[in-house]
Parts: sequence; structure tokens; C-alpha cells
Amino acid sequence: MLKQFNSITKELLEKRKAAHEICRLFNKSPSKGNLKRIKGLFAQCGEGVIIEAGFHCDYGNQITIGDRTFININCTVLDSPINEGAITIGSDCLVGPNVQLLAVSHAVEPKQRLQKENFAAPITIGNNVWIGAGAIILGGVKINDNSVIGAGSVVTKDVTANTVVAGNPAQKIRNI
Repeated sequence: MLKQFNSITKELLEKRKAAHEICRLFNKSPSKGNLKRIKGLFAQCGEGVIIEAGFHCDYGNQITIGDRTFININCTVLDSPINEGAITIGSDCLVGPNVQLLAVSHAVEPKQRLQKENFAAPITIGNNVWIGAGAIILGGVKINDNSVIGAGSVVTKDVTANTVVAGNPAQKIRNI
């Protein structure tokens, strides 16, 4: 279910600016201290999580990451400051380079877009999921345990457990 919010209020502009600065510092110098600041943005971050340089998020406060997950270079997370736009990544996941997790979108109707409202829907990624390089995961999608998302895929619908999907839009290729 999509939930509306206004991302250009003074409060949200300030929160986004602060999160962007933390991301910028980490990307400039991916030290342990700057990684700790990135993880500090999140609602929860498990043990042994590795995040490579190039990471970007808008707020961070609705992001949850399980244990031992690896996030490769240039991951973009368009997260929402509201619960309905939460992004959950399970344990033991592999997130390839240039992956985009997009929980936020805009209205399709031109008149609605003029209102400058954003829409948010959660993204849930189960345990032991591999998301290939350049994949795009849209809001409202749940990727269940042990699944593989092929490189360059655009995931617009839920993915069942133990499944390989690929393409634009992503479609089931086979069971694992």
C-alpha cells in the first residue's frame, strides 16, 4: 500500500541533508568511523555488515539490515522517513554493485505530480538473497529467502523463496 508524504518540508529537507552529508563523508573516506556513522542512521544494523563506498540513502531511519550482509559499491537506497517506506534487508544477503532500492516514487498523473507529494511503499528482502549488479527493486516488493535477482533486473512484483528472476520486468527463470 502506498502512503503519501511531502519530502520538501523544512524538517525532511534538513534530515535528508544530514543523511547525505554522512553518506558523502563515508564515500570520500570509507573509514570504520564513517561506516559507524552510516550504520548509526539505520533503525537497526546487524553484526558483520559490510558496506562499500558509494552508498547513498535519503534518511536511513527506516532501514533495517540483518547480520553478515554485504552491500557492494554505489548502492542507492531511496528510503522514506515514514514506516510505510521501510526497507528491510535480511541476514547473509549479497547486494551487487549499482543496485537501487527505491521505496519512494511519484504520482503518474501530471496534476498529482504538481502537488510535490511522494509515495512510499516498503521493500522487504529476506535472508540469503543475492541481488545482482545494477538491479532495481521498486517499492511494495518482497523478495523471499534464498532468491537470486539477475543483474540488471527491474523487480516490480514479489519474488517467491528459492527462485531466480531476471529481466525487465523481472520474471521467474527457475527454482533453486
